Amino acid sequence: MRLTLLAVTVLTLSACSDYDPIPVSQCNKVVSHAQKVLGALAPAANELMSQCKAASDSERGCVLASTKKGQLAQCL
Repeated sequence: MRLTLLAVTVLTLSACSDYDPIPVSQCNKVVSHAQKVLGALAPAANELMSQCKAASDSERGCVLASTKKGQLAQCL
């Protein structure tokens, strides 16, 4: 039972951390997507832009792959 749980955990974590890298030059696209996912909860665009520029390529990829607020929260 423990081995099965460990295997599932490892597969889940590896599946959640393998995103196509997105360069800083695509931050406008990343910010727009984040605003769409977050809706009324989205911070100001300039704050999201600062976060995007400070994020890694993989983190930006994670944001673009997110379709729900909870997924988005796990990216950064």
